[in-house]
Amino acid sequence: MKTGAMKLGPWEGGTRARNVAGAVGAAGLALTLLGGMLGDPRRALYAYLVAFVYWLGIAVGALILLGALHASSAKWPVVLRRFLEAVPASLPAFVVLFLPLLAGMRHVFSWADLGSLEGELRHLVEHKRPYLNVTFFAVRAAIYFAVWIGVSHLLRAWSLRQDEVGGFDLTRRQRRLGAGSLPLLALTMSFAAFDWMMSLDPRFFSTIFGVYWFAGSFLGAFCLTAVAAAATRDDPAQFGAHMNLEHFHSLGKFMLAFVAFWGYIAFSQFMLIWIANVPEEVPWYIVRTSGGWRWVGVFLAVFHFVVPFFLLLSRPRKRDPRRLARTAVWLLLVHWLDLYWLVMPVLSEGGPSPLPWDLTAFVGVGGIAAAFTLWRMHGIAPVPLRDPYLADSMRYLPP
Repeated sequence: MKTGAMKLGPWEGGTRARNVAGAVGAAGLALTLLGGMLGDPRRALYAYLVAFVYWLGIAVGALILLGALHASSAKWPVVLRRFLEAVPASLPAFVVLFLPLLAGMRHVFSWADLGSLEGELRHLVEHKRPYLNVTFFAVRAAIYFAVWIGVSHLLRAWSLRQDEVGGFDLTRRQRRLGAGSLPLLALTMSFAAFDWMMSLDPRFFSTIFGVYWFAGSFLGAFCLTAVAAAATRDDPAQFGAHMNLEHFHSLGKFMLAFVAFWGYIAFSQFMLIWIANVPEEVPWYIVRTSGGWRWVGVFLAVFHFVVPFFLLLSRPRKRDPRRLARTAVWLLLVHWLDLYWLVMPVLSEGGPSPLPWDLTAFVGVGGIAAAFTLWRMHGIAPVPLRDPYLADSMRYLPP
């Protein structure tokens, strides 16, 4: 396995998958646009927002994971690092995908249309006007994307350059940037969560909200990696074929850890807001724990935390790529439901009101992101060929 991996050339496959993903993505976006034009544009944009923050969150989560692995000087994940570099490489596509939200933000964010507000809410938004205004909102988004794209580009470019020249110098650069960028990535992701989801209700605020989005997205990055690794396990030209069961076991352990972390953050936010009983904060949870949304919350507590937690305690499951991938797919699905539960009660306080645009937006944004990722992977070696620790990674055996 070691010799074969060292001789791997650029990956020339994936063209059909890329074309299919792009076609599905374009069709999904077109149907979502049609739904907005013929129906309720606000409802279609909210479905699009859920899909956007879902897929973008996983891409940024993969970038943070990549930075963390570099910062820790970890050797075991070198064999799967090229995939973690490819997922954030889709971030430029999200700049374009963000434009519909920017163009239709007055349908999405109540604070963007001050004339439609009255009474106490209008007074509150006027007080927050230095921060909650359209121009500064767009400037902040540009900063977020610039940071994310800049860091992901450098980490990937240095990694690809190392395939040509080898040596330890480029490894050192990646480790320094990975460690140095983590605080900035954390801050930008937190403020993006404040801007794009928390500000849907201008009265609500929670300093832990960004961590909540990060927790689910970071878990999603591990899950997506596990699914991709299992799916490519039989293809020698892909990274999954060069991973052993110990790699999958470690991915499973991280999934278990961040299932617990998500549950901890979700409960912490709920507990602190409920105990403090601040009038600006409690109504946000009252809506999400009443009517039909109550059962969505119960479902998330059971199937986003309790059931996956006990499933992932199983050592045989974590060491079985197919079973681990099935668990990962389930966690990716309930992560979408979690974001749906965060966003949609702003429109429908009584309970969920599913529409086709929820699905079309999901596959639309996801299809475009997948197509862009596959395009960026084309012509690139599936593993970092001349990383000095690749051999150590491929014979990974935990102590």
